[in-house]
Amino acid sequence: MPSEQVLAEKSSEVAEIKDIFQEYKSVGIASLKKVRASQLQELKKTMKGQVYLRVLKNTLIKIAIEELNQAELKKLEEYLEGSNVFLFTDLNPFKLAIMLERGKVKTTAKAGDTAAFDVVIPTSNTGQPPGPVISQLNAVGLPTRIENGSVWISKDTLVVRRGEPINDRLASILAKLNIKAVELGISMRAVFDNGTMITGDKLIVDLAATQRSVETSNQEAFALALSISYTTKETIKPLLQTAHQKAIALSLGASIPTKDTIADLIRKANAEMTSLNKAADKAKPAA
Repeated sequence: MPSEQVLAEKSSEVAEIKDIFQEYKSVGIASLKKVRASQLQELKKTMKGQVYLRVLKNTLIKIAIEELNQAELKKLEEYLEGSNVFLFTDLNPFKLAIMLERGKVKTTAKAGDTAAFDVVIPTSNTGQPPGPVISQLNAVGLPTRIENGSVWISKDTLVVRRGEPINDRLASILAKLNIKAVELGISMRAVFDNGTMITGDKLIVDLAATQRSVETSNQEAFALALSISYTTKETIKPLLQTAHQKAIALSLGASIPTKDTIADLIRKANAEMTSLNKAADKAKPAA
């Protein structure tokens, strides 16, 4: 049976967890699998003041959730497996996920690891002399050639796709070529944000693609606003410039003198007069 002291400590920790849940609007769960203690400490430093990181026992989290008796919060329970770190924050959950992604480091793969991205080995000099390395490279699908006493990879080759396991043979080759195909760091499993559960796969954001999409949408919205003469702080200036140009063109076409058109109207009248004089001179009968 647990001692009274142990029960008191657990009860105190559960009460603390409940206070933390009520203090922040979001709680994220991330797996600690393949996360080094040094990485966790560094992450705590970089996120200090924005995110409160805490490694907590799943059983204590479950008790705290039960005692809080919030139906939405109970959605967290399905993620309470394995070793986790809990991230309490008021940040936007997508910003939190991006911060974690940026905190990852690439490292050499071991057998059984999962590729963090598509691994393409480029055409290159391996720096290895001819020998067993040729059959080792060929065994993982890498075409080779010998040039100047060195083994070359003769063609850019995809050896493993993102999310696929890396076998022992490929891991050995990647290590020899100093290619780092694995990322170490914290990956979000899920975030509970203001009553909404967002799974880890939904938190992955392609920032470059999103930026391009926003820029394209902005350009299209700007063009549409101009075409329908919809005034905003961005369109008012070009709309006024266009209206001014059309007003001047209309004034010139209707010969309406204004301070902006008088000079052009006089030049136009002078040109027409000159043209008319030339036409009249040509029409005069010869003496």
